[in-house]
Amino acid sequence: MATKADEVFESDEVRDLVRNFQKSMAGLREEVGKVIIGQAHVVDHLLITLLVGGHCLITGMPGTAKTLLVRTLADALGLTFKRIQFTPDLMPTDVTGTDIIEEDSATGHRSWTFVKGPIFTNVLLADEINRTPPKTQAALLEAMQERSVTVRGEHHTLAPPFFVLATQNPIELEGTYPLPEAQLDRFLFNVLLDYLSDDDELAVVNRFTTRVDLPEVNPCTTAEEIVRFQWLVRQVPVAEEVNRYAVNLVRATRPTEAIAPEVIKRYVNFGASVRATMFLNLAAKANALLSGRYHVTKEDVRGLALPVLRHRVLCNYFAESDNMTVDDVLSEMLDKVEA
Repeated sequence: MATKADEVFESDEVRDLVRNFQKSMAGLREEVGKVIIGQAHVVDHLLITLLVGGHCLITGMPGTAKTLLVRTLADALGLTFKRIQFTPDLMPTDVTGTDIIEEDSATGHRSWTFVKGPIFTNVLLADEINRTPPKTQAALLEAMQERSVTVRGEHHTLAPPFFVLATQNPIELEGTYPLPEAQLDRFLFNVLLDYLSDDDELAVVNRFTTRVDLPEVNPCTTAEEIVRFQWLVRQVPVAEEVNRYAVNLVRATRPTEAIAPEVIKRYVNFGASVRATMFLNLAAKANALLSGRYHVTKEDVRGLALPVLRHRVLCNYFAESDNMTVDDVLSEMLDKVEA
């Protein structure tokens, strides 16, 4: 018996949209590959973030091309792009914008005029987001969740698509402000940008030490198309047992649940919320579509569990004393929860 989602994919209009989706995603990977060598899984995670309509936190060592990756992706998407360098003296109005008083030289009449901040864009790079105080970090909360900002009581809507790609440095802790849990929970993924393999690192050296300018990146899609792609992702059907597996994985991160394995009960203080379950389901849908499938498998769910959960699970001092990272705990948990 065909489901409603199956019938959606049988229409000619949606089939055309699927073909455009596959062509655009292949083009995006190719264009980003002109500049970024390796890190294919990170590029895929950023594409999933875009297709879900979420936001992504990128954690990586200095010099791992975090900023270059985001800028290149924005160019390939054909979207407007702005960058904010977060510093200790950055104010909330430097992010959202502010009202100023303008005077008409002819009449002398004064009026308030809203000057938009850098948050009014499609792709916002929040560079080193943990270097600014919580007051300024909180300026992003409404925009990330509600797709709008409020200044002096006036409501200003952000044009879709809008997504925040934030970077943070995991080693320099002096002068930084850890992101509060409420803001961390707004991020779909926490992606770890690791070092390149030796062959990829050699390719980077050969490519970027023989030329001054970067390769030209051509846009492969438009804002309007991306909004349609986001609708398409939500039409991908998910079987009840796959949904149940996603629910079980998230519930297993909570030490008070009966389904939680011993490693969670020993090392975790607080597990992930229901928002993690919804994000895991949506990310799995996008991953299936990127893989050329119109259904979600348990492998889609399991493969994305770490980047969805690692910033939502808080470990205790037992984990620190036993040198267990949150990834270690979650990896063992994934092995314990049956598919």
